[in-house]
Amino acid sequence: MSTRPRRPRPPHQVSDRRSPRWRSATLAGVISIAVAAITALPAQAQLDDATRRITETVSADRLQAHLQAFDDIAKAHDGNRASGTSGYRASVDHVVGALREAGYEPRLQTFRVPYFEVVAPATVATVADDGARTRLPSREVAALEYSVSGEVTRGRLQAVDTDGSPGDSTSGCETGDFEDFEPGSVALVQQGECSPGRKAANAEAAGASAVLVFGSGERRHDRPVRGSLEEPRAVTVPVIGLSHRAGVELLDAQEVSVTAETVSELRETVNVLADTRTGDPANTIVVGGHLDGDTGGPGINDNGSGSAAVLAIAEALADTEVQNAVRFAWWGGEETGLMGSDHYVSELAAHDPAALEGTAMYLNLDMVGSPNYGRFVYDGDGSGSGGHHSYDAPAGSGAIEDAFHEYFDSVGLASGETEFDGESDYVAFIEAGIPSGGLYTGDDDTMTGRDARRFDGRAGEPHDPCYHRACDDITNIDLQGLEEMSDAAAAVVLRYATSADGVDLDRAVRGPAGVGPLTALLGVLAVGAVGLVTVLVVRRRGRGPGG
Repeated sequence: MSTRPRRPRPPHQVSDRRSPRWRSATLAGVISIAVAAITALPAQAQLDDATRRITETVSADRLQAHLQAFDDIAKAHDGNRASGTSGYRASVDHVVGALREAGYEPRLQTFRVPYFEVVAPATVATVADDGARTRLPSREVAALEYSVSGEVTRGRLQAVDTDGSPGDSTSGCETGDFEDFEPGSVALVQQGECSPGRKAANAEAAGASAVLVFGSGERRHDRPVRGSLEEPRAVTVPVIGLSHRAGVELLDAQEVSVTAETVSELRETVNVLADTRTGDPANTIVVGGHLDGDTGGPGINDNGSGSAAVLAIAEALADTEVQNAVRFAWWGGEETGLMGSDHYVSELAAHDPAALEGTAMYLNLDMVGSPNYGRFVYDGDGSGSGGHHSYDAPAGSGAIEDAFHEYFDSVGLASGETEFDGESDYVAFIEAGIPSGGLYTGDDDTMTGRDARRFDGRAGEPHDPCYHRACDDITNIDLQGLEEMSDAAAAVVLRYATSADGVDLDRAVRGPAGVGPLTALLGVLAVGAVGLVTVLVVRRRGRGPGG
């Protein structure tokens, strides 16, 4: 309720019911009321029966049940569901069981992913002449991704082409930097100019027993170097990241000890695929989201939310006769480099090009339950970002974007746009020329004031404060937001799956500022009503009092 003072009302006017002006005003009022009544219909009344049924079936209870299953799995499997772990295999079992119960015949597509786990924190210590060790603070030491396990009990420390001055360094980038390196020593190199993996590979080739990479000193927060060696066994000696401060302190050290205890290997994992019983395979709609979580936590929003949404839509569509085939997909290996979706598209290209050609579109659901959520639609036509995408979506992607916006319009919900930034499973499809779209509710980026106003969110706070963290459990979900996004996805899937003329991605005509077709029609009716009233008033006035 507003607390502002009421504006004074104008003096009461008395109208003559018999006057032409009164009759024109009455007609205008009736039409205005009629238009207002139509626009004021409950949002759900604007949906057709089939859309209403599928969105009711994709319910909060159904979504919650799948999320709870994923959360329980994570708790029972060391707190995560990363590809290559027992938690991921249990997640696959849940999806496969639910699909079979719904009447699908799911199949598994096997491939290999790199797996890395720190079993115990890495250590680095200086060794005095008498053998006494002084360990560096643990907060300044971290094994690089895919470092192998190993131990150097007492190795000579040799700095390579660096004096520790702040700035990106070429230290270790060239094999010539190691001309005077003594094999068996521990190499100390500085961050910059080339990847830590290249520095480490050059050091190993020169005979290093371990490699320490310390920071450039240009970062505001002096934390240990983080990075990846790209794949397991790329370097076969321990590679440890250090802060700039720790590296500078080691420049005067003569000997060090180093330990790393990790798991770094290739592991087998799977994609889960399931097809509708009916529908033209030459017009296949692929709907997917990654099933794996990050190793840092349970992965319930990222991406149990998208996995639950895809599964609920599959269950809701199980008994529907569709004209165009729908393939539901749960990707593995997304968190290790979009590997599952890339494997899927690559396999089609190599072994079933007709199926790749028959893929009419890809819809991606990744993080659709963020606790401070926005209703973001992938920007298929580039209009929301001035065309500056990391990935330019193929023709037809704009029509997919429109379909999502039109659904949100029809139920009275605001929607925004997000760019194809190359960080989710649509990448392989876009690169194959397949029109793509989907939904997203935000990660650890901060919600803007504008988005807070239109989505009733919290400005200045992350969309998901638990992104890739241990707190990304079932308490990290906004169930209402997840249901809204899942309903939108279900409606768009149904729209294209039941199209009698194939998947037509010719752009629909929409009104200004994202006005949906029903709203646009009502606008036309309202304008027509005003025009009619105006004509009647003018005609009556032109005739004079006597008519």
